[in-house]
Amino acid sequence: MERIASFSVDHTKLKRGIYLSRQDGEVKTWDVRIKEPNKGDYLSTGAAHTIEHLFATCARNSKYRDGVVYVGPMGCRTGAYFLTRGLTDQEVLGCVIESFRFMSCFEGEIPGAKEAECGNYLDHDLEGCRREAAEYLKVLEKLSPEDMRYTAYLD
Repeated sequence: MERIASFSVDHTKLKRGIYLSRQDGEVKTWDVRIKEPNKGDYLSTGAAHTIEHLFATCARNSKYRDGVVYVGPMGCRTGAYFLTRGLTDQEVLGCVIESFRFMSCFEGEIPGAKEAECGNYLDHDLEGCRREAAEYLKVLEKLSPEDMRYTAYLD
């Protein structure tokens, strides 16, 4: 089998940020890297789950909603995948920043987190989500579209 492109990224060097992981036609898959890989500091499952719910809710209700295809957590618990269509790099960055600002101060009932709406409704951590979002915002606010490529991390 062919080696998939994301396995060609050197995860021993990868830093937190946003990276274009792949492009399939009009759909771009973005690596929203909240934590550095393999450093022993990972998202808790509850925080990652709540990030998924709030990120998807915010992005799909934002001015960028028509370009949002999917938001989902990474199994390694270091980030999320964000799939878009028709958005510029600047718009993707804007949407992610807006979403993480929303998460960092969100209060109230987590959207889609009732038993009838969610497959694991008991595993949420709003406080952890807010903390992780606030910390990641420090990284996001320093990024530019030129930083959104894996160039330095390919083996």
